[in-house]
Amino acid sequence: MPVYRPSDGNGSAQMSVADEDTVDRAVRSADTAFRSTGWPEASPLERAEVLKRWADLLDRDRIRIAKIEAASSTRPVEDLVNRDLVRASGALRYFAEWADKVEGQLLAGKSGTTAMARPEPYGVVASIAPFNFPAINAIWKSAPALAVGNAVVLKPSEMTPFSALAIAELAIEAGLPAGLFNVIQGAGQTGSQLVRHPLVRKITFTGSSATGAKVMADAAATGTKPLTLELGGKSPQLVLKDIRDVDAVALNIANGFLANSGQVCTAGTRLITPTGLRDELIEKVAKIAGERRAGPTWEVGNTLPPIISEKQAKRIDDLMRQTLSDGAEAIIGGSRVASQNAGAYYEPTILRNVPDTSVGFTEEFFGPVLSVYEYDDEEEGIAMANHPSYALAASIYTDDLNKAMSLPGRIEAGTVWVNAHGRQPDFSTPQGGFNGSGFGKEMGRAGLESFLRFKTVWVNHG
Repeated sequence: MPVYRPSDGNGSAQMSVADEDTVDRAVRSADTAFRSTGWPEASPLERAEVLKRWADLLDRDRIRIAKIEAASSTRPVEDLVNRDLVRASGALRYFAEWADKVEGQLLAGKSGTTAMARPEPYGVVASIAPFNFPAINAIWKSAPALAVGNAVVLKPSEMTPFSALAIAELAIEAGLPAGLFNVIQGAGQTGSQLVRHPLVRKITFTGSSATGAKVMADAAATGTKPLTLELGGKSPQLVLKDIRDVDAVALNIANGFLANSGQVCTAGTRLITPTGLRDELIEKVAKIAGERRAGPTWEVGNTLPPIISEKQAKRIDDLMRQTLSDGAEAIIGGSRVASQNAGAYYEPTILRNVPDTSVGFTEEFFGPVLSVYEYDDEEEGIAMANHPSYALAASIYTDDLNKAMSLPGRIEAGTVWVNAHGRQPDFSTPQGGFNGSGFGKEMGRAGLESFLRFKTVWVNHG
């Protein structure tokens, strides 16, 4: 299968597509390694040392891996070197430190008996990663599973398949026992075969809500299997009337929907603003958006990365055309960037008057698109923040400490930021959504424990 560079539309390489036999060999390799290498029974400190060596090697090679990933992804090479790969190695070290802190429980029972709840790894974990942050997701979906003794079969996106291979090579060098970490390449059919494999015991997937539903169906085809699903979002950025620093809020709002050209599950794509602040906020956000510069990921200084593929850019444009025909108004943007190098770029776009029956409200653009909604009464604004389908993330901007502490409980979202939008460089905070945005958590203690099952042991020794 050809892999194209979104920055200029040229083919970068050919990718091997795993057929059903290859998927079967990868899963059986992982299952054999899980049962024969002693990894689940190894001292947690031994597992931790391997992950730490892996992190050191990732730091050593991050410039090389950044160049590999930038070619076929939307991630600028400077962001990969200074952000993505630093966070990837940081996550390896974070979960390495968790390896010896997994605890069971001694439960109360009658005299002459002992009851225990013992944590155990599942076995083979199927990890299916999205295209938008390939290196980060490869590690986030593998490091916690390996830290607690599982084996992993990772399928990166068919649009960004190569950095995962470079990372896997470093796992070998770090001393991870053979067969415990496997990478297969392919598109949806390959992922379906992986999820359906009867030896897969746990699944973690990040992607669209529609594909997440298919993953659930595939998982049930060969028996019930636990899943962690991080799916789509239409995350609100709710501004309250009490804010004083409008410039700082505008910058946060702009970054919230423009990061990675909007190709972020938690992107803040719905601005909910008091009527009295609407025009000032729109003017300031539009100015920031207009300063973004489109260009190839391998050139330093470009701040508007490409859309991942021509197909996805066309999808965004089709949704935009439909939204505008439904009555929405484009304040800025609303069309493709006229690229000199045939790259798939889309203009930063701000919409008003998007009907709640339009695809612009019901569907995730997954591009640099912000829809503006206004309110007069704060209760109305809070109600607007809760989307009927999506509940992945949200942000609230306020200078009132009482509201900062009380309002997150009224927003239905897996993550609520106050006076910020976007994940911070911190591995201890779990991430995941509610409702149509999925279930389960990644990162933090909750993310680690999602790769464990707890067995009750009852001993009668009286």
